[in-house]
Amino acid sequence: MAQGDDRASRLEAGARKEREVVMYTSLNLKDSVPLTETFEKRTGIKVQLWRTSSEKVVQRAVTEARAGRFACDILETNGPEMEAMYRERLLDEFYSPNFKDLPPAAFPKHRHYVADRFNFFTIGYNTSLVKPDEVPQSYEELVLPKWAGRVGMEASDVDWFGAMVKTMGEEKGMAFFRKLADSRPQLRTGHTLMAELVASGEIPLAIAIYNHNIERLTVKGAPTRWKAINPTFGRPNAIGVARRAPRPHAAMVFVDFMLSKEGQTIIRDRNRVPSSLSVDTHLNKFAFHMIDPVITLDENDKWEKLWSDLFLKGRRLQKETES
Repeated sequence: MAQGDDRASRLEAGARKEREVVMYTSLNLKDSVPLTETFEKRTGIKVQLWRTSSEKVVQRAVTEARAGRFACDILETNGPEMEAMYRERLLDEFYSPNFKDLPPAAFPKHRHYVADRFNFFTIGYNTSLVKPDEVPQSYEELVLPKWAGRVGMEASDVDWFGAMVKTMGEEKGMAFFRKLADSRPQLRTGHTLMAELVASGEIPLAIAIYNHNIERLTVKGAPTRWKAINPTFGRPNAIGVARRAPRPHAAMVFVDFMLSKEGQTIIRDRNRVPSSLSVDTHLNKFAFHMIDPVITLDENDKWEKLWSDLFLKGRRLQKETES
């Protein structure tokens, strides 16, 4: 929490003695490695990465803490999982001078973690199959007869579903999703896969797809575009410092880097959505709301059952591993 003039020099001196930092993350290696390599070159501090699904990040952190083993310095994964680790008292409150560049949506009230990137749920479509005047302007248009069997959905977006229903009002929201289910949407597991299916033309349009996944294909020349439709929801991916971090100075130096303009520019250049307002990107230039982690942590059984009954014929959902 230090904020004095000597903060940077104290952290750097301590980090040099600690020599390395250990991070558990769900960010895939093709995006996390460019960040860690740049950090290592700049600071000389080695980053030890353990990359897995967001659920397994939580499981390992909780298991180790309960066993009295504290190996991790930094935790970086989906917002709901970060909130779960906060509830388990695994995170310490911290301060970074780069907080000044972050929007209010990046912070939970308790400030024990902070968003370093966002996933935004938008629609994505194939421009060879969907004409400009056919692009939906509202979610309600997606249940029109012309879209029957032509819309793709990621099969595990339960938190987005819950947020949509609560925002629409439960009666109206459930009526909309029943109509959507009746229109025979094509379900697949994985937002990256869904974007690729849109690009290939197998699925003309996908609902609740991460805009950065579509953007990655667009810049490579794929016939794809994305559009934010009101209400647009986001899921924060956040970074936090472990409460019993064995290398706290190195942890804070790395957090500062991740939230800096340099670190956030790398995130943007990987065609992800940086949380910092110091980095310009069209991937966040629209009105949005953050999904309340309560939906995942306290109401999941309700929303998962409703989702499964509507779209999976009662089957248990399979969650994607990438965030």
